[in-house]
Amino acid sequence: MKTIWRVVLPAFFFSVCSVSHAQTREDLSPLMLKTLKQSIAQSSSFADRFDAEVWLIDMSGRIANLVDDRLERIEILKAVHAQASINQLPTDVVLGLIETESHFNRYALSPAGAQGLMQIMPFWKLEIGRPMDNLIDIETNIRYGCTILKSYLNIEKGDMSKALARYNGSRGKAKYPNKVFKNRAKYMLEE
Repeated sequence: MKTIWRVVLPAFFFSVCSVSHAQTREDLSPLMLKTLKQSIAQSSSFADRFDAEVWLIDMSGRIANLVDDRLERIEILKAVHAQASINQLPTDVVLGLIETESHFNRYALSPAGAQGLMQIMPFWKLEIGRPMDNLIDIETNIRYGCTILKSYLNIEKGDMSKALARYNGSRGKAKYPNKVFKNRAKYMLEE
């Protein structure tokens, strides 16, 4: 029975994920690899318990239609908040990117081979010397994705639209960043 699931599950998730992902090795830089390696060891949490509860409850309700399991929603949201904070990224952009890439399906697999919530290409594991990392793991996937996005944001001198296009492998085109920004609007906090 395990053999059947090893064949059926990847094929199923391959067909479910509609976003083609194209991070490339040409985007590697020594600084990006160093940053990714360093972020693997870091963790973060909310500074204030009340703020954490309010944000988690609010965002959990916003993704409830995409992630049925309440505990999985909280795990995703905690990882997003922590990694967005570490990388100084807006949480709403990260959530918009996740919705665009995988529709919050942690098992998503793209036709190009990208995996998980943020659709990380497996070559990243080899490049940073962590071939055993599991890109389906929520925290690991979000750590990689946020670090990669932050590196692209630095390369693009703070231009989020260009960083998102680079993340998707569609540099010079606005379709992908516009889709992320549209999804981002669902996760923006009212001030």
